[in-house]
Amino acid sequence: MEIDLLPAVSVEREVDALVIPVRPGPQLDPTGTEVDARLDGALSAALRDADFSGKVGKTMVIPTLGRLPVRRVVVTGIGDGASTANDLRRAWAVAARAARDAGARSVVSAAPPTGDLGEERAYRAAVEGVRLGLYEFLEYRTLDRPEKRVERFDIAGEGDAARRGLAAGEAVASAVSLARDLVNQPADALYPERLAAIAQETASAAGLECVVHDPAALQDLGAGAILAVGKGSVRGPRLIHLTYRPRGTSRGTIGLVGKAITFDTGGVNLKPTGSGLEHMKSDMAGGAAVLATMTALAALDIPFTVHGVIAAAENMLSGSAFRPGDVLRAMNGKTIEVISTDAEGRLVLADALTYTARQGAEVLIDLATLTGAAVVALGRQGTALYGTDQALVDDLVAATDWSGEKLWPMPLWDEYRELIRGDVADLKNSGGRAGGSITAALFLREFTEGKPWAHLDIAGPAWADKVTDYAGKGGTGHGVSTLLAFLERRATQG
Repeated sequence: MEIDLLPAVSVEREVDALVIPVRPGPQLDPTGTEVDARLDGALSAALRDADFSGKVGKTMVIPTLGRLPVRRVVVTGIGDGASTANDLRRAWAVAARAARDAGARSVVSAAPPTGDLGEERAYRAAVEGVRLGLYEFLEYRTLDRPEKRVERFDIAGEGDAARRGLAAGEAVASAVSLARDLVNQPADALYPERLAAIAQETASAAGLECVVHDPAALQDLGAGAILAVGKGSVRGPRLIHLTYRPRGTSRGTIGLVGKAITFDTGGVNLKPTGSGLEHMKSDMAGGAAVLATMTALAALDIPFTVHGVIAAAENMLSGSAFRPGDVLRAMNGKTIEVISTDAEGRLVLADALTYTARQGAEVLIDLATLTGAAVVALGRQGTALYGTDQALVDDLVAATDWSGEKLWPMPLWDEYRELIRGDVADLKNSGGRAGGSITAALFLREFTEGKPWAHLDIAGPAWADKVTDYAGKGGTGHGVSTLLAFLERRATQG
């Protein structure tokens, strides 16, 4: 689908659908007022008859019955002013989907309201909404493939600010879509070696450096934790290292670390039937988010050196799989007593965090579908956020003002560290069910080399079981927008 700007919207243009924003009342914008006049008040009458609320997320499709070259009008609620980026993202996402479902191939939209966001940000949010709202994963569909498809979506606007917003929106939406694509891939098609190959291909296209450490290289690095997790699979683990360098002088170095368990059986601690095992291909969502984020850095002109490190492994059950009671030696020399082989994500992250810290990263952020405890605490939409640096935590939370994703700061109580103190080794990889998300974070802290660090447990929002405003079922690409907004925010500071 092609998205572009138009100098102005004309109701005389032959097009399948025209998107008009509507505030509660309902209140039409100038384009809507013109359409209503041409239809002798039929538009406003239809909205009143349907009791259209104008709330964000509400849409209505109204045919023009041949009275205008525009075949149908799609009204989308923007609330009392669409004051947030997420309001606009949601409004244009549901409008684009409503137009598609009504059979529109060509769509024109009135300009999004700028409000406090400013023109560039408003257009960026609208473009992200259109792209993400229309996302579909169809690679493996051979029957009943959707025939309805928007081929062109034009938005009224001109000038440098609108054009910059369009470009940024395309870059971010493309990154989120890549993360979704990766998470939605079946595990027999996406395993550590294949993920590494995709990372190399992606890096080449995005102007990134890429180094892949195979099992032999991991042995040389002393990465005993990630090697142990991958022992049970015929497909060996990989540590994928992407590097972005800004065009100008770098203003610092940031490390992004992602867990990428391409399939998680639980290992010897096998997950039971009914536990959502069929969705365990999504256990690499953190790694997918890191890879996708790296692809958008150049387009957003991020002024930092960024290391994106992805720890990829399959946690499989076999005669060579690691066992409860085994003692592992991580890259930083600490020994780990395995309590549960289903607490494998923190093991691969342990080596990845140490590795990234040693690349010179001044700040570390990791993303992982790490614990069911985070889902119990915050549900399917909330991310549990832990951190050792309050400014870092605050900046990540502030980034959600743009991304619309939900982060909730959680405690790192030192008293809970006793729960992961090892009996025969330095550490245990599990402290039990009570406070499970906290103890997992405390475990990861042991491998951060004292660097300012934040951990995002995205176990809940990484996968969706139902359609939301701008995400369908399956992988959501959660975390990408927040990471990019965080980096942009940091770029504006001091």
